[in-house]
Parts: sequence; C-alpha cells; structure tokens
Amino acid sequence: MSGLIGKKIGMTSFFDAKGKYIPCTVIEAGPCVVTQVKTNEKDGYIALQLAFDEKKEKHTSSAMKGHFALAKSTPKRKVIEFRSFEGTKNLGDLITTEVFAEGDFVDVVGTSKGKGFQGVVKRHGFSGVGGSTHGQHDRSRAPGSLGASSDPSRVMPGMRMGGRMGGNRKKVQNLEIVKIMAEKNLILIKGSVPGAKGSYLIIEK
Repeated sequence: MSGLIGKKIGMTSFFDAKGKYIPCTVIEAGPCVVTQVKTNEKDGYIALQLAFDEKKEKHTSSAMKGHFALAKSTPKRKVIEFRSFEGTKNLGDLITTEVFAEGDFVDVVGTSKGKGFQGVVKRHGFSGVGGSTHGQHDRSRAPGSLGASSDPSRVMPGMRMGGRMGGNRKKVQNLEIVKIMAEKNLILIKGSVPGAKGSYLIIEK
C-alpha cells in the first residue's frame, strides 16, 4: 500500500474542467525519505519506514540521530511505516507526490480536533429532556434517566454520557485527488479530512 506523510495546510475551493465548484483540503505531502526497509528475513514482515518534516538536532535523541544517519538524512519529526509499498525502494530514497495521480482515490488518517469535555447533546446528538414547562428547570440539554435502578445499581459500560470529545485517530476513506502541484509538494483532496491546520496526516493509496 503506497502512501505519504503529509501536513494539513487548510481548506480552499477548486473549479474543475466543467466549472463545478469543489471544496478541497490542501495537504503538503512529502517529500518523505526512506529511513528503514524492513524485510521478512530480518524483521518478520515487509514494510517501508518513511520520515517527514525537518527537526532540530538538539531536539533529537542520540539513538534517532544514528537512525537517520544510516539513511544519510537530517532528523525528521514524523516517522511512519507503510506495509506492502508498491515498487522497490532503497534506504535514503526520496518519495514525493509522484506516487499519486490526479483522479486517484485515497484514505486519509489523522487525529480529530479535541473539543474537551462535552455534554450528551453535542457528543452523541441527544435532543434533551424536552420543553421548559411542567416543572422543567434547566433540563433542555440534560441526559435524562440512565435506566439503572436497584438492578444493576451501577452505570453499565458503554453508556452514552458526557465526556471528553475529539482527539481520536480517524480515517476517512475514498477521497478523490483533484489536483497535484508537484513543484510545491501539494495535493488537493476533495472534501474534508480530520485534524487541525498544521497537523500530520497519513495518505494511503
């Protein structure tokens, strides 16, 4: 499965050849350097380790400095493994947007925006208890009864309640690449992808 590590730049719009308006996400995809080639004989599985985005040497551990030095690369911030990468790649090779083509459909993995502690209306789409009449007081966004009385006398696991929302690993599948700007290492993907501006993404083909 080919892919790249990228960084979310933001949203924009794009007009295709027929003049159709398409909202797009701009992603800086690569260039990524091959920092390790894993094989069945040595590691027990086949994978390609890619690294992306420059990092200062003073913020890099000695072990990682040596790891990057084997690939004759400067220290990088993000290191990701890709299983069953298409084509033969060697240690130190540079991989760019050439692995993709306009019209390809890709899966994008990212970390969703953290929204902190949220109630049941925002977190799970509850409609609230009901109207404000008949003695109701500040109950419009309350969760209501949990349904646990003397038996089982506890809150069952998985009960939909208020809690921390967002900040989870998310994958959005089958997103179309509408434009590739290879000279700037940018790709435009139709629709939205998880994560805030500047967050790292994994684009899988």
